[in-house]
Amino acid sequence: MKTTLFLILAGSVALIGCGKNSSPPAPSTNATTSGSVLTAPVDYLGAIGKAQQNAVKTVDTTSLTQAIQLFNVDKGRNPKDLNELVQEKYIPQIPHPALWDKARL
Repeated sequence: MKTTLFLILAGSVALIGCGKNSSPPAPSTNATTSGSVLTAPVDYLGAIGKAQQNAVKTVDTTSLTQAIQLFNVDKGRNPKDLNELVQEKYIPQIPHPALWDKARL
């Protein structure tokens, strides 16, 4: 009697577990939203534009970080603001905020 009850219980647990997929679906490696052959050139050009903006943002951030580090090595302190980096000729000009906003798109 106990073995029959155990077998029924084990069988129902196995059936319940087999019917549901507990793992979430794997994320798609393709970043496009449409996937249409007709929109592929537009999607490609959009991806190129975003990559270029992202590269500009990375270069700007890297150059600012390097300028701050050089200032710190030379002066023994961090600059008070970006204007001080321009005055001391560590960067040619303060990066324009519109470039940062475009790079976030």
